[in-house]
Amino acid sequence: MTDASMHGATPKGSNSIMVADARTKKRNAAEKRFQWYGLGAIGVGVFFLIVLLVSILSNGLSAFQQTFIEVPVYLDESKLDKNGNRDIDDIKKVSTFGYNPLIQNAILEQVQAAGIDTPLEKASEMKALISASAAAQLRDYVIANPDRIGETIEFKVLAASRVDGYLKGRVQREDLARDKNIDAEHLDIVDGLRDAGILAKTFNKDFIFGADASESRPEQAGIGISMLGSFFMMLVVLALALPIGVAASIYLEEFAPQNWITDMIEVNISNLAAVPSIVFGILGLAVFIQFMGLPQSAPLVGGLVLTLMTLPTIIISTRAALKAVPPSIRDAALGIGASKMQSVFHHVLPLAAPGILTGTIIGLAQALGETAPLLLIGMVGYIATNAPDGIVEGFMSPNSAMPAQIYEWAKRADPAYYERAWGGIIILLVFLLSMNIIAILLRRRFERRW
Repeated sequence: MTDASMHGATPKGSNSIMVADARTKKRNAAEKRFQWYGLGAIGVGVFFLIVLLVSILSNGLSAFQQTFIEVPVYLDESKLDKNGNRDIDDIKKVSTFGYNPLIQNAILEQVQAAGIDTPLEKASEMKALISASAAAQLRDYVIANPDRIGETIEFKVLAASRVDGYLKGRVQREDLARDKNIDAEHLDIVDGLRDAGILAKTFNKDFIFGADASESRPEQAGIGISMLGSFFMMLVVLALALPIGVAASIYLEEFAPQNWITDMIEVNISNLAAVPSIVFGILGLAVFIQFMGLPQSAPLVGGLVLTLMTLPTIIISTRAALKAVPPSIRDAALGIGASKMQSVFHHVLPLAAPGILTGTIIGLAQALGETAPLLLIGMVGYIATNAPDGIVEGFMSPNSAMPAQIYEWAKRADPAYYERAWGGIIILLVFLLSMNIIAILLRRRFERRW
């Protein structure tokens, strides 16, 4: 051992591994910059994600609240049952036009009782304060309870969309000059009724569980029926796409011979995964509606179209899960005397189940949010106002779906529907988030280590 090595000295003209030279410093600096680039990219992504979520919540949360007016209505026997015999057929002959004066009189009495100073002294002038659905609500109650005619009943009716917009800040007084539906005198009444506790914003469960409404009644519109449409469509997709996709994946990955035919099938599956979704809508329109004669706007047709669109995603994810199983599992099963089918179904498939479930749920989530294929089969043009009577009706009767309903609301002129479109996006995001969480939980629950 030399003196130089004993004292840790470095020979002249050589570099020490303990001291960074210029090239090492330059490389370390480049790596540090790359780390900062990555952190910056993550920061930008998180920033825009936060902006998106804040925008959705700020625009959509108000849809879960609605303005209601609590008013006692006298069910005048002279107008609702002129014969006084409580014959339900006679009572049904009274249209909603016969109920409007009852509600308007009741609101005028509330205005006068609250001491609100207003130049509006006619009952008919109260029409701008209430929803067009209020008369139908009152009529349905009377038909269901004809014995209550002649009594004064407390009702909680929807306020008009302009009144609701005023309380939510969507309608401003300076905009009234261009608004023919309401004026400043009505807003003065709204302020007085709000101060008296007669008019208030409350949670609107009908937005979640209710049905869509016409353009003249945006305050009544709900997404509940279209949620049922999406539910029945997802049942069709799950019942068809999962077994067909998994069976095709097992055959291609484990049993199919490697030749030009299987190569062509694999290429076409990959291409179908990248085909625009509206192409599947055109295919569904041509095959399922025009050729097979299935009912237009039915969840069954929507489910069949989304099944075709989802199959490539499920096949690709399932094949990836099967490939992830080590070949030693197959060799060990064959080595102890198992057949090829037994090794696949008893050993490989259970180990690949978490990946298969994850891919299936992600494919279902993708199908749940699709709108373009549904446009072609008419699910966006149908206003579903009633829930299906049974399971068969749920699949075969015309309905809408959540993304199609959101699209329909977004293109309507009334600003109240724009608010509901954002609210529908929140509900759709909750469904998508829940499905992804379920996929993660299932993966962790069934995951096996080897």
